[in-house]
Amino acid sequence: MFGHYWWLIFVFGGSIGGVWRGALAANQRRIDRREERYRLKQQTKIAVAQAKAQGHVDAQTQRREIAKAIGEHEKTDARWFGYEMDLVTLLDFPMMTDMREPLTVDFHKARHRADLLRPTDPESMVGDQPALSEYREAVHTYAITFDVAEAEAKRRRHGNFTPDEQVRLVRAQRLLRLALDDAATAQERQNAYLKARKELDGLIVLPSSARAQLEQRIAGEIEA
Repeated sequence: MFGHYWWLIFVFGGSIGGVWRGALAANQRRIDRREERYRLKQQTKIAVAQAKAQGHVDAQTQRREIAKAIGEHEKTDARWFGYEMDLVTLLDFPMMTDMREPLTVDFHKARHRADLLRPTDPESMVGDQPALSEYREAVHTYAITFDVAEAEAKRRRHGNFTPDEQVRLVRAQRLLRLALDDAATAQERQNAYLKARKELDGLIVLPSSARAQLEQRIAGEIEA
């Protein structure tokens, strides 16, 4: 029977071939889409893994930067405390607390700013790059302004004072040594401290922390 309709091949052959080719093309597109989805999933997994790894590296880098900034902060603090807590040394370089001097003002402003920005918990700054950058810059400014002020203070020493004022500074320094001398009696130390304060009146202001510490030591010995 088919032999009688052999001529239909010529009529529908092209259509059948087109349908077949279309089916093959559609199937290939499905295969391509599956492969593309798989490729995208793999790329996403790789990107996520890389991001996590980079985030870990960045966090470690930030921790090192935070530790470095805190270390520089503490180092500069220690240098300042060498003046703040040692009144005898401070009198050698009185400019370090002379707030009439622009360089001294700059240093103390920078110190205050660095203290304000220092993180209570260093870990809290990890992931906060703006805060880290701001703190790191503040510490750098603190260290630089301290260097400048200290260099100028050492250069000037007592040069900004009149001869009479320089004599008062020397007397005050000698009296403070006595006030700090554990071998002296409590009364001798207290009298020496009060006289030193009088000599320095109008010249320089002693740091409140060092003054309070010395006064407490003397008061404790008197009470004892």
